[in-house]
Amino acid sequence: MKTLLSILLIVFSGSVLYAQQSQSDVTETDVPVKLLPYSNPLTETRDESELSGTAIVQSDLDIELLRRISNVYKRHVLAIDAQVQGDLVQAENYINDSFAAIQSLMNDYPEIQNNRRFAELYRSVIAEHSEFYGITETRTETEGDIFEIRSELFSESDDWIAEGFAMPENLTINQTQVPLIQNQHVNRHLMYYTLRRPDVMDRWLERSEYYFPMMREIFEDEGVPTELIHLSMIESGLVPTARSWAAAVGLWQFIRATGAFYGLEVNWWIDERRDPIKSTRAAARHLGDLYEIWGDWHLALANYNLSPRGLRRAINAAGGVQDYWVAYPYLPRETRGYVPGYIAATMIAMNPEEFGFQRHHGIEPYKFDVVEVDGLMPLEDLAVAAGITLEELRSLNPELLRWATPPGNGYPLKVPAGTKDEFLAAYQDIPKENRVQEVAMHTVSRGENLGYIAQRYGTSVRALFESNEGLSSTIHPGQRIVVPVAASSVERIAADRPSNQASVAPRTQQRAPQVQAPANTSPITYTVKSGDTIGHIAEWYDVRAWQIRQWNGISNTIRVGQRLTIHVPQANRDFYTQIDDLTFAQKQEVQRRQRAGENILALRFDGSSSGSSGTITYTVRRNDTLGGIANRHGVTVAQIQSDNNLNGTRIYAGQTLTIRRR
Repeated sequence: MKTLLSILLIVFSGSVLYAQQSQSDVTETDVPVKLLPYSNPLTETRDESELSGTAIVQSDLDIELLRRISNVYKRHVLAIDAQVQGDLVQAENYINDSFAAIQSLMNDYPEIQNNRRFAELYRSVIAEHSEFYGITETRTETEGDIFEIRSELFSESDDWIAEGFAMPENLTINQTQVPLIQNQHVNRHLMYYTLRRPDVMDRWLERSEYYFPMMREIFEDEGVPTELIHLSMIESGLVPTARSWAAAVGLWQFIRATGAFYGLEVNWWIDERRDPIKSTRAAARHLGDLYEIWGDWHLALANYNLSPRGLRRAINAAGGVQDYWVAYPYLPRETRGYVPGYIAATMIAMNPEEFGFQRHHGIEPYKFDVVEVDGLMPLEDLAVAAGITLEELRSLNPELLRWATPPGNGYPLKVPAGTKDEFLAAYQDIPKENRVQEVAMHTVSRGENLGYIAQRYGTSVRALFESNEGLSSTIHPGQRIVVPVAASSVERIAADRPSNQASVAPRTQQRAPQVQAPANTSPITYTVKSGDTIGHIAEWYDVRAWQIRQWNGISNTIRVGQRLTIHVPQANRDFYTQIDDLTFAQKQEVQRRQRAGENILALRFDGSSSGSSGTITYTVRRNDTLGGIANRHGVTVAQIQSDNNLNGTRIYAGQTLTIRRR
């Protein structure tokens, strides 16, 4: 306990002295106290001159964030002290607690990622997590050039701004659902893209030829304004492997929690936030949900970058007017640059030649064929079969994180378009010793822990958890653990195996364990649809994703047309049976009501609903389209037109529409 108290004293004494010094610097000037516009020390750094003669009064939100940061520090210190005391089980609990707490902070307050205090805490927690689990992979601060660009662009430094900037002559601003407002803030970003760093915009335009056709199709399918695909430019620079220091990943920079909410799987083998198609669909749905909340696209974009609480706070400080530009002075620095940055990038991308850029770069769109390959197939062999380099294969499948495909019954691999038949022929010729991957059945000995086992087999603790459903961090002698290993490691492991270990067996010889169905349940079948994920399906049927994987003997990958067995309560079988035939919007309504704690069993999708006629009244909001409204409510445009005597598709804000679910 003495060690713990010493560490705590060292950690917190610096903060106390800093606070005391800062307080004395302010109060000794004997100036009146006043509030600065959105003076949040956790989200931005102000110049000393700006703070001169002013005392900052912390809000309840500031104090809440500091309290949560403090709690993470305490868990972190307790983890170190537990290791000093030799209690590794307790240390692991504290490490996982602090890791989860810091992820939760980023989920609740995305803007906190810009705070220096939080950045140092994050690095400490991640370093301790890696050290404890023996993770030797280098965790880079960032990956992708976008973060250096954003740091400069959002800095609000004026030393590079050119005087006399003027919009191109004869420029026609495209008519868009998301208003492309021109003002001094947007002009600043236009200057950056065209005068300061035209090389940045040129790279983005070139990459957009590769990804935008796919993105546009998905956004149209989701009923979201297609011009919003340009948001990916300022999110990631159109780099699918982009990773911020705070672990936001992919073209659309999802943090893990938000990605999981929209069905993006992340494990030791794959990160679907890096999958261009799945992440784009998740982003379209997320943006649509944010618009449902705010009824304004500029506020929805701000909320994509900022937490709802942070945005609401800025709105309240601005007098309660729900308008991004009114709240602008009270927003964190990065969010002040975020929407103008999007507008400027969109203007240029829609009119590249008018701004001096090349319209066509001759880049072929992102296209591919999909083939199903075995689990744990080395990517090097798959690249040879596809007739491309390993780097090219990874570019087509950026979600793959390891040397091989994930373990399981099969993986849908992307190969160059038009090469499916040639690939399959070459795939069959891959030597058996390369094709067959292995698993080891390890019997735990006294004194072993998961870190030791992972290091011995050349794998990771996370891989052990992914390969053993229900595995606990506490293991005991005699327990048997499945360890995924590459075939090339088998000979070394077998020679090095103690006499109490079972032999290494081919993966194909392992039989999936028989999973007992929960009591009082009945099995039903669900057919996978386009855009479905295991996370979505689990939400709709009120089960867990790991249960679906166990019941069907599958990994995280599913394909359209695949039939899954789901065990549901016998008493509610009739209700859950109808889910297979619902539209995606109707299934999302089931999910929404479940989260709200409502009685979903009263729902009927045959045009009636527990005491109602199945008809709702919808008030059109600014920037709504008839197609978007129809998509969100699971009906067709023609149905809305028929029910409301509309001759065309023109609607206006404030208009009342009758929507009848048939």
